[in-house]
Amino acid sequence: MDPVRIPIEDVIDLHTFRPQDLAPLIEDYIEACIQAGFTSVRIVHGKGKGIQKQRVRELLRRHPQVVSFHDAPLEAGGWGATIVALSADPVSKS
Repeated sequence: MDPVRIPIEDVIDLHTFRPQDLAPLIEDYIEACIQAGFTSVRIVHGKGKGIQKQRVRELLRRHPQVVSFHDAPLEAGGWGATIVALSADPVSKS
């Protein structure tokens, strides 16, 4: 299956992706956002039981270019979305 190309914006909605694709998706998304010059992004994971939110936040905790994250304001999804502050400097992969 060919990879799906999506335009890089400062928000991504995870509802259309399979849970098993989250780790590489989040990694690639953050890298692409930093390359595009974004220093803040919003990840919409949904409210539900909070399982997807927990998985997303664990991935964010381990990412070296994530400075901080917190629940989005109510008008931007509240606890169903996470605002992520990113480092402005790309990390080179060698």
